Formats: sequence, structure tokens, C-alpha cells
Amino acid sequence: MLKTTLSIILLSVFSFCCVAQKYSTSNKKAIKSYQKALTAYQNYDFTTAEEAMLKAIKSDNNFIEAHIVLSEIYIDKKEFANAIESYRNVIRINPDFFPQLYFSLAELEMMVNDFSMAKQHLQKFLSYKSIKPDIRIAAKKKLRSCKFAMNAIQNPVPFNPENLGDSINTQYDEYWPSLTADEQTLLMTRLMPRNPANTNKNLKKNSRNYQEDFYIAVKENGFWKKAIDAGKTLNTRYNEGAQTISVDGKQMYYTACQRSKGKGSCDIYVSVLQPQGWSKSENIGSPVNTSSWEGQPSISPDGQTLYFVSNRSGGSGGKDIWYSNLRSDGTWSKPVNLGKSINTSADEQSPFIHSDNKTLYFASAGKTGMGGFDLFKSTRNNEGDWDEAVNLGYPINTTSNEVGLIVNAQGDKALFASDRNKNQGKDIYQFELYKEARPNPVSYLKGITFDKETKQKLQAKFELINLETNKLVMQSISDEYTGEFLICIPTNNDYALNVTAPGYLFYSDNFTLKGIYNISKPYLKNIALNPIKVGERLVLRNIFFETDSYILDKKSLVELTKLTKFLERNPSLVVEISGHTDNVGTSKYNQSLSQNRAKSVYQYLIDNEINSNRLKYKGYGETQAISSNNTEKGRAENRRTEIKILAK
Repeated sequence: MLKTTLSIILLSVFSFCCVAQKYSTSNKKAIKSYQKALTAYQNYDFTTAEEAMLKAIKSDNNFIEAHIVLSEIYIDKKEFANAIESYRNVIRINPDFFPQLYFSLAELEMMVNDFSMAKQHLQKFLSYKSIKPDIRIAAKKKLRSCKFAMNAIQNPVPFNPENLGDSINTQYDEYWPSLTADEQTLLMTRLMPRNPANTNKNLKKNSRNYQEDFYIAVKENGFWKKAIDAGKTLNTRYNEGAQTISVDGKQMYYTACQRSKGKGSCDIYVSVLQPQGWSKSENIGSPVNTSSWEGQPSISPDGQTLYFVSNRSGGSGGKDIWYSNLRSDGTWSKPVNLGKSINTSADEQSPFIHSDNKTLYFASAGKTGMGGFDLFKSTRNNEGDWDEAVNLGYPINTTSNEVGLIVNAQGDKALFASDRNKNQGKDIYQFELYKEARPNPVSYLKGITFDKETKQKLQAKFELINLETNKLVMQSISDEYTGEFLICIPTNNDYALNVTAPGYLFYSDNFTLKGIYNISKPYLKNIALNPIKVGERLVLRNIFFETDSYILDKKSLVELTKLTKFLERNPSLVVEISGHTDNVGTSKYNQSLSQNRAKSVYQYLIDNEINSNRLKYKGYGETQAISSNNTEKGRAENRRTEIKILAK
């Protein structure tokens, strides 16, 4: 906006001077120096232009046009304090010479954190009646930002960024960090000279001299090993960047521009990690990629939703954040705009969906903030809508542009790129995220799936379901070759986990995390799946009953639905449903309770159209304990419902 406003001022000045040949001075020496400076400035010779313009002002300190153009020279040289002084000189000479000056001056003052003066000059600007409506709207937005910034600086949030060190950062620019849920793999974009032997520090960072490539670092014994080139299948002679990595580190979506088979100027591509390395990237195609600009993807922790930025039509204006869902056939659904609580008429950038799958961090130039792009947080509510975004505050946000923030799964650490150390370009930093800005903490289950008998690694589907709402929270698939899996588990809810593979009994587990907001250690577990054959058993860990009762708890619906579908997919199976208890109470009571509990499951299946000829039920009471009854944990394991394959 600053350059646009200045262009209006300069155009007016040039028109006035060059067409009317009339200046605010009659001093010939000043005019001669001014014209020399103007010629040099138009040829981008800023040094000569500055020297000549200062001579013009020395000849006549009230030469308004000279002060205005000198301010523009200082802005191009990024000498903002000098530019401010030049504008203030114009106001001193003639306060009403050109109202637009107050807006430009306020923008400069905001850039150097002089919000008090910026507020005064914006209020003065808005007092003029002849301002165009769009400029008036922009000025009111700047005024809101001034008031926000003044309050934010008076009430700073905790912020102590630490450089990730020379294993990650180099003399070149590193940015766009991506992190796996276990925090063992870091992927980033690095901007390097196309010819590394060229050590010219003044080499222009354009596509001809520099290119963006991916680098990967892994953690060993708590420390990052040196980042290495991600490989030729990812890194080409073109630019690759603005990537997102799946929580298990197996998939990467990223932005690539000006490709021969691209649909627009920039498109989103995907690559999969295989035993031999990253696969050849593929354009994810329509309807996500269009003839418009698409980029800066962020993949949800369950891999089912892709958030991205696009300037396509149908949004709020500028670049908006959109999302698309993965369909069962592997294609993406028609993208949906995230709406007014996220997007504005200005640009939004760098969406990051946290591992809790409901907290979104992003950058916006259109929401009230410190100026430029600020970082915001929004949470998806129980109705599926996004709450009004909250500014992350100062000094996380400054008058510069802040973009590209990510947060670890536990929610206590954030990573971002910054050029605060001017001697070494952009580096990746980490800082502790203050409590109010944190998402819901997330733990994870990590391990290997395999055939219980042959030990062969298996590809299996994982589903994490909220037991209260019966809604799918996360889903994942273990690696086809290694059987490795990683699935995120948000805290403060109770979940059922089901693991399925064709030809095998499903695996059932549960995580009771209601009221728990932090887990210091992840769940590490290898999962053996039992082949479907006579005699095999399956413990239904998510069948629940009311205390001392055989009435099914509503939380059992998740498991009962899974069991019903399993029997429907395997119509030849005959199973026994068995009930088991601990040894608390009399043997007679426990026998009766277990019999009735098994019958309740049996009746549910019949009510859901499973033929009774395929079902038997029996209560075993306390006679088939699988753990010690001397501990609460052991007694809980003994209180269970099982199915056993009787015929196939």
C-alpha cells in the first residue's frame, strides 16, 4: 500500500512540475539541482539523486517537491527515518499541500513503530472530505492497526526465539519448516545460488541466479543432524518450495511454478516416501489446481483435507485460504473457501492446520494487526465453523511481514523463519508458544503392523473415533513396505482405535483421555493382526457397560458398528460372543453378569440384521482371566467382551 500511495503523490508532483513547469520555488539553482536529481532518480541512480536533491533543498529549504521526491529516494534505500523527516518538512512548509502525504507519512511511522504519531496523521488525513472511498477504508484499517499496535506493545506476549543452529541454518536463506508429529524429521526450503562456487554476496536473488530446493534433517539423541539435499526426484533445476509434510513423514505436498504441464502459474504437487526415496512428484490436478495461482499447502493430520492458498474467483478478494477433501477414489473434492472469519479482501497466506485437526494458524494482511502480514489463530468449533481469528500478538507480530508459522504436535513449541540476523539471511527459529496461543495438545501412537503368525509387515487402515460423538477424528494407513504407522491422538477426549486389513480380524483399542491435557510420552506399540480363521479371538476393548449392569453404554456404539460391518463383509463367519469379568463379587454373580453382557451384544447384532444362525453367546465369569486380579489395571483387562471364530 505504501508504494501505491507514494506513486499517487509522485504522479501528482510530476504532473504539476513537468506539465505546468511550475514549482513551489523560484530559486533557479534549486530547480536546476532538482531536475538533475529527478533524472538520476528515474535512472535508479539513487546516490546522485540524493546528493542533487539535498543541494536543491539547501538552496531553498521550503522547496516542497524536492522534499517529497527525497522521501521517495530514502524509501527506496530503506532509510525510513530520513523519509519520515522529509515528509514532516513538507507538512511544516504547507500542512494542506497534499492530504495524501499524511497517509504515506503514517505508513512510514508505523514501519518504525511510531504509532502515536501515525495515529495523529491518520486522523488528520481522515478529516479531509475529498478522499476516495477505497483510500478512506484503507486509512480506517490503518488507524485500527495503530490502536491495536499501541495496546499490543504495552502488553507484549512471551516470546524468546532460539536459532535452530548450524545443522539446520546456513549462510543462505532457510524457511518454510515442516515437522513430523514425533519431531524426528524436519523438512525445509533453502534458497541457494545455482552455482555454489559463486560467493558474490551482492548476487541478486532472482530465479536466474538462485533456486529453491528441499533439505531434510533428522534428530538423533535429541539433536538435529546436518540437513541434507532431499534428492533429485524432488529437487529439480526449477524452484520447489512452500511445502507441507504429513504427520508420519511419508507424504509431501508443495508448490511449484512455471512447469510445462502445470495448470496455472503455480500448482500444488505431491510426492510419497518409498524405500528407495521420494517418488517422482505428481501434479494433484483439478479441481484444486486451476489456471489461477495455487500454493502453500497444509495437509491435515489424517491426510484427508488439504488447505491451500489461491487467488481464484469466488473468494473474499486477493489470495484466500481454501480446503479440499480427499475422496475415496484418491481424487480431491471441489475446494471450499474457509469463509469470512478467516479470509479478507486483502491477502491471506501460509495456512497451517495443527495435529489436533481443529486449530489453524495463518498470516493475513487484511485483519487488524501490527501492519503488513500478521500471524493469527482460529479454532474450528463443534459445529464445524471457524471461530473469529485471534492475533498472536507482539512481538511475535511486528510491523514487518510474519508468515509461515508451524506448531509441534504437543502444542508448546512453534517454528518460523526470520531474517532478524541480517548477516546470515533467513534462518529457522523455535520458541515456546505462550499458553493462550496453543492448540489442543496431541500425542501419537507409533509402531509397526504385522501378521501375528508370519510376522510379515502389513498395510492396515487406522481409524480414531471420538467415543462421545461417534465421529471419525483421525485416520491413517501404515506403510505398504515397512508396516510403520503414526496416528495422532488429541488429548481431552475418549477415543476408540480400530485397525483393519483385508483377511484379518480388526484390532481394537481405546484411549481414555477425558480431562487430560498433556501427555509427556507417546504411545509406542507394535500391532499384530490375527488372520481370520477358526479359533482366533478378538478382544472388543470398546464395548462398555454401566457399572454392575449389562446395559450397553452409548460409547459402545463405535465398536458395535465396527463389529456389525466386519460380519457383513465376512458373511460366512460364525462367531461366539463371550463375556468375562474380574473376581470382585461372587462367582455366581459374575457368571450371570458375563452371560447377560454377552447376550446384550448378541441382541444388538440381531437387531442390526446379523442372522442369529451365525451368532452364539456365552458368559465365562471370572474363569478365563488374562491378567492378575490383584491390581486395578489387571482387573480392568479381565472385564472384557470377546468374539471367537467358530466357523469360516
